[in-house]
Amino acid sequence: MALIDTETAQQVREMLANMPQEVRLALFVAKLNCPYCDDTQRLLEEIADLSEKVKLEVHPRYEDEILEAALGIERVPALAILGADGTDYGIRYYGIPAGYEFGSLINDIVMVGRKESGLSDATRNALAGIGEEVHIQVFVTPTCPYCPSAVHLAHAMALESEHVHADMIEAQEFPDLAQRYNVYGVPKSVINETIRIEGAVAEEQFLEKVLEAVEKTG
Repeated sequence: MALIDTETAQQVREMLANMPQEVRLALFVAKLNCPYCDDTQRLLEEIADLSEKVKLEVHPRYEDEILEAALGIERVPALAILGADGTDYGIRYYGIPAGYEFGSLINDIVMVGRKESGLSDATRNALAGIGEEVHIQVFVTPTCPYCPSAVHLAHAMALESEHVHADMIEAQEFPDLAQRYNVYGVPKSVINETIRIEGAVAEEQFLEKVLEAVEKTG
């Protein structure tokens, strides 16, 4: 039985048809101790079947340690959304992008395929001035309707700046990380281990926190 229903599949097909560039989905999975790896792979296979512009690459954990190190993969399931030439924009999904996060995934694929973040000129200019590394972790659950906006905003900033790396982390799949960062509600964003954002906030507020994190760790 397909994970994507017929109506949703048609909507996704239409969205992906407008991408001028190919997008590579690098998925890292494991056979053991990864209850959502198989479903994540099935979901991405169904998405890839909807467009010739979406190329799925499945990498068993530890099979290509050089690639894993280059992409910073430390847990599975992990998804890196790359450009057609393999350009790494620092966009990651840790955990299955199900429920509301399915929308985040499709929007991110289209964003990378068009290479358009949709951010304001002010935000883009501010991000262009960042010279320090910024790591954003956005904790979510599939049933959270407010999480996709936080995830997509973080990933849009990663697309705009080579110094920004942003992870979606499914809190229920990685309880160790949720416990480490005291995640009791979602979305919760953690920037450079120093700044916390509770809930979904506007682009301007998120940018302020990113710049604050850069100032603290720079």
